[in-house]
Amino acid sequence: MSNPLLEEFDLAPFSKIKNAHFKPAFLKGIEDARAEINAITSNTEVPTFENTIEALEFSGQQLDRISSVFFNLNSAETNEEIQKIAQEVSPLLSEFGNDITLNEDLFTKIKTIYDQKGDLNLSVEQQTLLDKKYKSFSRNGANLSEDKKKRLREIDAESSKLKLKFGENVLAETNKFQKHITNEADLDGLPEGAKEAAAQLAKSKGKDTGWLLTLDYPSYIPFMKYAKNRALRKELSLAFGSKAFKGDNLDNQEIVLKIANLRHERATLLGYKTHAHFVLEERMAETPEKVYSFLNELLEKAKPAAEREFKQLEDFAKDVDGIDQLQKWDGSYYAEKLKQKMFSLDDEQLKPYFKLENVIDGVFKVAQKLFGLQFEEVSDIDKYHEEVKTYRVYDLEKNFIAIFYADFHPRPGKRGGAWMTSFKSQYQKNGVNVRPHISNVCNFTPSTETKPSLLTFNEVTTLFHEFGHGLHGMLANTTYPSLSGTSVYWDFVELPSQVMENWCYEKEALELFAKHYKTGAVIPMELVQKIKESATFQEGMATLRQLSFGLLDMSWHGANPKGITDVKEHEVKAFAGTNLYPDTTETCMSTAFAHIFQGGYSSGYYSYKWAEVLDADAFAYFKEKGIFNKQVATKFKEYVLSKGGTENPMVLYKRFRGAEPKVEALLERAGLLKVG
Repeated sequence: MSNPLLEEFDLAPFSKIKNAHFKPAFLKGIEDARAEINAITSNTEVPTFENTIEALEFSGQQLDRISSVFFNLNSAETNEEIQKIAQEVSPLLSEFGNDITLNEDLFTKIKTIYDQKGDLNLSVEQQTLLDKKYKSFSRNGANLSEDKKKRLREIDAESSKLKLKFGENVLAETNKFQKHITNEADLDGLPEGAKEAAAQLAKSKGKDTGWLLTLDYPSYIPFMKYAKNRALRKELSLAFGSKAFKGDNLDNQEIVLKIANLRHERATLLGYKTHAHFVLEERMAETPEKVYSFLNELLEKAKPAAEREFKQLEDFAKDVDGIDQLQKWDGSYYAEKLKQKMFSLDDEQLKPYFKLENVIDGVFKVAQKLFGLQFEEVSDIDKYHEEVKTYRVYDLEKNFIAIFYADFHPRPGKRGGAWMTSFKSQYQKNGVNVRPHISNVCNFTPSTETKPSLLTFNEVTTLFHEFGHGLHGMLANTTYPSLSGTSVYWDFVELPSQVMENWCYEKEALELFAKHYKTGAVIPMELVQKIKESATFQEGMATLRQLSFGLLDMSWHGANPKGITDVKEHEVKAFAGTNLYPDTTETCMSTAFAHIFQGGYSSGYYSYKWAEVLDADAFAYFKEKGIFNKQVATKFKEYVLSKGGTENPMVLYKRFRGAEPKVEALLERAGLLKVG
């Protein structure tokens, strides 16, 4: 049978693809890409930027298209068969990737060009590409002697097993805890929906009566926030905080020490001082020293506010319930009560003003006013599910800019959350500017028989956020696909998305689309004011919490961990400057801190706050000149959105803003800086 994935295609041919096409397409794609690599290494001419670096950059393009179609479907429209194919092809792709980075002939050619880069008269983008290709080899050990390469492979193999084990232990601990409640009075304060879910859970686990509580977020968070029973909150809190810290077969303390030490050894093998030095070389922050000074500067500014907020919460808990010493298991409960008392704002009041179609129209209008884009909904683009909306995007002169797919509602084959992705990157080749195909995927409240899809305010900001990533993809204008769109440093990629959220709080933007779905009345400004005020509630405490996680991360990765023998003792030291609540001896965060020991955030947890500083500083510029100021918007488009990863992000940011970002903008927005 002919395979649509192996033919030349521009738009992804979703309706023609059958699951049986994927594996043969991958095998052929890998084989073809391998042949292209062999053509580079066997070329007898002198290695040049064109015949080596550019040839490598444009190799495997068909394989990339096949991968993007397949893995996007595996997230947005999957089934057991697709998941099984993913298990089969993932190791093949990773093996192919290793075969490239460990290909000595290829590296020798790249190194020859890299060593003479000063004499080659390359453009900035070409220099960036050369650096990126060279580092993808050198940071994976291509320069090491054979015995060190062998050790590097051993470290990588052992680390990947330990990371899996770490995650398995945390999951097993989470699943092991079940609290069966038989007395309904113990659930006092819990919203009806949460009680109903707990009763349903009890039934599904074979209990004839009562309610079941677990450590999964949908069960744990509402209980900690609303349940009056303090002893039960304490029991749940200690169970949650002591995951993989009980000295039994699911304990992660040894694993944490091993992972930290292996990471340090790998970094020193490659010639870096610590794991953090290795990671941060490829981030805006550049060095551990910069990260520490960034975190400590925010800490100094946020701590007084956090202490004030904590005192206010303590006094409130004492007044309401005579609580003498506020503990960790009291925080969410009293914060929720205090928030209701101060703001009386309910999501249900807001939802009628945020009908999905109006919000989509709103985000398009904002993009038109800022960047001169026009979105035309069309029906002639092939899609993977009938719910997907498809658009052709043009500029004001009717030049074609991008294809945009939007997929907004939950369904069984779609994973949770919200994300932006691409089915085709933008690049320029042979004088043609190949335009990108970008997609936003979300899980918003669907419509019912009586009501259209009405979004919570949180869903509105999510839509704007993902659309910001989408703009970064759609407005890309670079030469090389691997430097295009969102292919930027980890701590820079959230700037376009986070900055777009700011328009959701502005009267001038809300008036474009926040209209009551029945009456058409524009959202009342007192509601907008309440949204703004409640957004900064307890922001000092929230900031302190984020900073404490960043500092804990750096304490594991920013120095040699050899001397650490006691995980809890080390953690207590790392948290010393950020504690508000009394410590509980039976809990430990590190043993369940999956972000840094299992996910990709080691030496990177700071980047959540880093991107917030960028977005607050960037939006302050818009506020100063007008939120729809054409001049500022054009600079943002030209220096940030269109440039991808072609240059160092701080250089790009300074071109847009005229200076490095200032932390004050974030502190002011968060209400942590007294203005006046």
